[in-house]
Amino acid sequence: MASNRKKKQKKNISKTKRRTIRERAHDRCEYCLSSVRYATQPFSAEHILPVSRGGSSHLDNLAFACTGCNGHKYNKTTAPDPIDGQDTLLFHPRQQRWPDHFGWNEDYTLIIGLTPTGRATVEALQLNRPGVVNLRKLLVMAGKYPDSFEE
Repeated sequence: MASNRKKKQKKNISKTKRRTIRERAHDRCEYCLSSVRYATQPFSAEHILPVSRGGSSHLDNLAFACTGCNGHKYNKTTAPDPIDGQDTLLFHPRQQRWPDHFGWNEDYTLIIGLTPTGRATVEALQLNRPGVVNLRKLLVMAGKYPDSFEE
């Protein structure tokens, strides 16, 4: 039954809506800012508030997400802030601005959480996964990163 529900959710997100989500995100994961251009796996339309928690497939509840971020987020909406352990809402790309919650280290290889939401999201979605950090390093060495980050 769960697989039928998943198929139905995918059907609810039309190709036009998927294109809109991708264009709105400037071809980047809305969480880790990875570019679809260098991805080894397809990106998806991620439900910010999961369907299992009452979320819909409306554009205001969908984010463009890489496979890593989408997989780590799964059905989470909160996570503990690693500084004080308080349960905190995760970053919401439709309601919040990325630079208000995240920054970069000096060589643009690590995402730094600037707020409880940012820190909880960095940890829960593992925004600094070894593979994505390695890709950032290689892209910096090749002069391809950081390119312009859209807000």
